Amino acid sequence: MLIMRGCVRSAKKLTCLRNGNLGFGFFLSRRWVSNSSGEEDRSSSGKRFAALWGNGDYGRLGLGSLESQWRPAFCSAFANESLTGISCGGAHTLFLTETGCVYATGLNDFGQLGISDDKSYTIFEAFTICAILFSLMLVFPVNYIQKLKTVEHRTSTVAWNKNAQEPLKVSRLPKEIIKVSAGYHHSSAITGDGELYMWGKNSNGQLGLGKKAAKVVTAPRKVECLTGVTIKMAALGCEHSIAVTDKGEALSWGGGGSGRLGHGHERSMLGFLMSTSEYTPRLIKKLEDVKLGVASLTGGLYFAPLNMQTQVKSIAAGMLHSACIDENGSVFIFGEKAVDKLGQQAKNATTPSMISQLPFSEEVACGGELYTWGSNENGCLGIGCTDVSHLPERVQGPFLKHPVFQVSCGWKHTAAISEGNVYAWGWGGSHGTFSEDGYSSGGQLGQGNDVDYIEPARINFGKNVKALQVSCGFNHTGAILEYT
Repeated sequence: MLIMRGCVRSAKKLTCLRNGNLGFGFFLSRRWVSNSSGEEDRSSSGKRFAALWGNGDYGRLGLGSLESQWRPAFCSAFANESLTGISCGGAHTLFLTETGCVYATGLNDFGQLGISDDKSYTIFEAFTICAILFSLMLVFPVNYIQKLKTVEHRTSTVAWNKNAQEPLKVSRLPKEIIKVSAGYHHSSAITGDGELYMWGKNSNGQLGLGKKAAKVVTAPRKVECLTGVTIKMAALGCEHSIAVTDKGEALSWGGGGSGRLGHGHERSMLGFLMSTSEYTPRLIKKLEDVKLGVASLTGGLYFAPLNMQTQVKSIAAGMLHSACIDENGSVFIFGEKAVDKLGQQAKNATTPSMISQLPFSEEVACGGELYTWGSNENGCLGIGCTDVSHLPERVQGPFLKHPVFQVSCGWKHTAAISEGNVYAWGWGGSHGTFSEDGYSSGGQLGQGNDVDYIEPARINFGKNVKALQVSCGFNHTGAILEYT
């Protein structure tokens, strides 16, 4: 996930690899590739496992504690099974096993872990139930309170569910899952036959469950309005979601502020802001004939109007904007269009607009040559300085010789995979905040220090290990690694 910048991978050949997220090295790495005698252990060849590092608040790293990790740490909860996917959100993390099961860890203030088997409530309903229960406890004897056991149980897992310090299995997913995505406070999973399940915060309809749905959903619910539609991928931002169907249709829903849904929401002639939320998935008409792929986004800058429909193959959802790439390798972004990014007075792009200063691109935020632009605090663009970049600029260093396979953006840090190695750059220090009252200790670059890196820095995982996927959360990072 990302907030104020953009990342795109370009490719000179159609055969270039796709994009993604990133990883780093461990102090435990020798134990993973050697047996007790010090000889290389081939029995685990091909096994895929998770490593995480960065801020450990709320248990988001899944390591059984709240401690932050300045270098990658092996998630021992999956020692006996292989992983195929990881997605880092605001302060929670989702894991996907080889058998199609989903596990979650970290912050659960809006039920984003999906570990509750109980009914979902609106925040008002939850507080009302607890207030009634407390009042009855003051008035009635203990033997009567025993009769309220059911009510008490129902309130035990509402919006303030306990956080998890280690991965817990997500409940109510009736089928094998093939893809997961973690947003800021909500989560999603796609089944093998293309059904979409969502859970977590639903304040602006970002779960796509309809206008009457609860504001907090603590267990996965199928997006029923998509019955009969096969979903191939989903991208989750802060309070909005995007999905792609098997027919190449782009759908978006949730909070539409800044035009991030791409539906052309505008203020009225008198300056009043009409409701921009969409409570069920809605077709992005400008991309109606587009074939969509996958992605991970951050920010965007230089725009040109999109005057005709085109085939799209990749999508991404950021904090206040969204992006996609068409079959011709053109990048389109819609949503926040800040003045300091464009260097001129400009409105938000409420419908897809093209970035004209890019070569042929394969995916948003990934593969081939890597281009970044936007806010550059702490060097998160990786271009060797901290100056804002109003136009896409190629990230050099190790990526001049080897193509980028995957890239992912966090709050102020970025990570990418190239030749099986993970590189990270941007903000590496402390004193960052997840919320106004929160405290972040840093470590998300996995370099063992709190130094900012303005160029890609390789993360050392040791020998016989390669990175397959990387994901940046708000200020933590996770990767799927494989023994070779």
